Amino acid sequence: MKKVFIIDDHSLFSNALKVLINKFKGYEVAFCGQNGKELIHRLQDKSHSPPDIILLDMNMPIMNGLETMDWLVKNNYDIPVLVLSMQGEAQVILEMIKKGVKGYLLKDSSPQLLKKGLDDTLNFGFFHTENVTQALVASLNTKYHHLDLKDREIEFLKLLCSERTYKEIADLMFLSPKTIDGYRDTLFEKLDVHSRVGLVIYAIKNNIHQM
Repeated sequence: MKKVFIIDDHSLFSNALKVLINKFKGYEVAFCGQNGKELIHRLQDKSHSPPDIILLDMNMPIMNGLETMDWLVKNNYDIPVLVLSMQGEAQVILEMIKKGVKGYLLKDSSPQLLKKGLDDTLNFGFFHTENVTQALVASLNTKYHHLDLKDREIEFLKLLCSERTYKEIADLMFLSPKTIDGYRDTLFEKLDVHSRVGLVIYAIKNNIHQM
């Protein structure tokens, strides 16, 4: 069973979401918190195992979604985060993606889309919806400073733009998964991003996403 944490300050919504997710095959909600502080306390409690994925709201008292992501990144918590929010502005979506979230869903999404979001995030490492795609397209007007990348790094970036897993990419490049992790971490540092989606944004903006 994949363990899910729900972090949302609206109790009625999070309780209803818990009931829904517990009906999904292979998923179980292990914790519901009302803000980032409650999430931190839970993660730091070593008597409980960490989740496989976190569903995170944006607008919360005490510690909101942005602040929570900053803390997770700073403290090296490599737990997939899927945002579930009422905010659909492109700027907010891009900001959260750059901070490392794996996908962004609106709260009026269907149960089927939520299930796909959970599945894709855990299976592929990211989840794109129409609102995320629109935000990425809108961001193309702003160019990154193009950095000098090695040929193998560019090849890796191109493969990242597909739905292949890191292991599949390693096989295609005839490299070990550990070496692929090294490419990813090096690019995270070079490009100042924290997620696969951030790397894909860079590839799109610099027209190096086509095979």
